[in-house]
Amino acid sequence: MTKTSPIARILAAVALLGAIALVFVVLSNSTGTDDNSGKDKANQAGKKQGADKKAKPKSKSKIYVIQNGDTLTGIAVETGVEVTVIQRLNPDLDPQALIAGQKLKLR
Repeated sequence: MTKTSPIARILAAVALLGAIALVFVVLSNSTGTDDNSGKDKANQAGKKQGADKKAKPKSKSKIYVIQNGDTLTGIAVETGVEVTVIQRLNPDLDPQALIAGQKLKLR
């Protein structure tokens, strides 16, 4: 049998406490304990529910100029014009290859 020094025992206990503290810090940061995060999520959920109740009016504009990063679905949501309507009015449109600066008919 080997004897362990009191210093080694103390260091082992300190290392264990440090590991427990580290796990606690990592878990508390990953759970998002920010007081405002719950309120923001509730507000966003309320906005989404409100958006479902109110239909966005169609855009009064007759054309839409595609911007970088636009998607056909995003354009439909932004303008209030259904994707199928946009596709019907723009038969040569490739939804997978929208080009910035390209003009789409909305009416």
